[in-house]
Amino acid sequence: MFKSALIFALSTALLPSRALAARPCNGSSSGSFEYRLGDVRYDGPDPSKVNGLSTIAASLQNDYQTPLYECVAEWPEAWAGWYEGGSNPIWADCIFTGAGLGQDETVSFAVDWKAKTMYLAHTFACSDKQGSEGLATGSITLDVNCTTADGSSYCVPSTTSTGARPNIDITTKLTQTPLNETSTCSGAPKQYQSWKLENWLRQIRMEPGSSPTDPKLVFDSGPSFELVSIPDGGLLNCTTSGNHTGTFVGTCQAAGSTSTSADFTFDPKLNMLEITQHSECSNSSSVDVVGVFYMQAACERVRNSDLLTCTSDPVWVGTGTV
Repeated sequence: MFKSALIFALSTALLPSRALAARPCNGSSSGSFEYRLGDVRYDGPDPSKVNGLSTIAASLQNDYQTPLYECVAEWPEAWAGWYEGGSNPIWADCIFTGAGLGQDETVSFAVDWKAKTMYLAHTFACSDKQGSEGLATGSITLDVNCTTADGSSYCVPSTTSTGARPNIDITTKLTQTPLNETSTCSGAPKQYQSWKLENWLRQIRMEPGSSPTDPKLVFDSGPSFELVSIPDGGLLNCTTSGNHTGTFVGTCQAAGSTSTSADFTFDPKLNMLEITQHSECSNSSSVDVVGVFYMQAACERVRNSDLLTCTSDPVWVGTGTV
């Protein structure tokens, strides 16, 4: 919910921006990359709270076992990683820790908790093709041991036969166009629709004396942001247009003439952003595709003001499992 996200955001506001190195998009790596999973933990809802939220957290390590990215997401327990328990996975950002040299511009993950499967996607500059970006995706099935005590439950990776902590590596593969078709007009080449979300901005004002651990908002602008299409580079500008029973709604429009538009909803209690892109096809039909993201942001107080401005580094939003 907003409270937990605000606490997490404020605690990470001083972290450095993720370092931008690059990866080869052709050549020696064969388009294959690897992260080691450090701590991985699932916590069921806290019985002392009434929000019913589960939390999944994982760290991604480099070759020296240094945590480079911290991945965290929350969703209602019954959803099990799928938006409203449906067919759209909930993607979330893996935040750069600054503890080493990061090679990715964005890192996102999603978890199908019923299948105990973790999905990973990362974007990066191509070191062997100036001006180009790569997208690599992968998945792994988690073998976990779950414990219930005092009304709450948690799960961690199962130990080896000797009781040692297992080494868990997740391999990703470079893909020009992921094979899973999520947005294609009839007769057009298959493509997997995803976006890079940039320039996230949201402003909130808390009631005087309100604490970040128990915020009481008297103003919330709702979000504005930009979507850059990964398949074709198309840009959509998104702005909030209203608030319906606590959920913000808005539209995304291109600067020029295009057959693509989008709309979005943002639930500030769950920090859930749902994007629906509409594409008009040449045969007068249309195709819609949906992406869902657990949106975290760092909030900074404007000097001598009770106004908080919340921003985020670029994040990758997928529209299905990859």
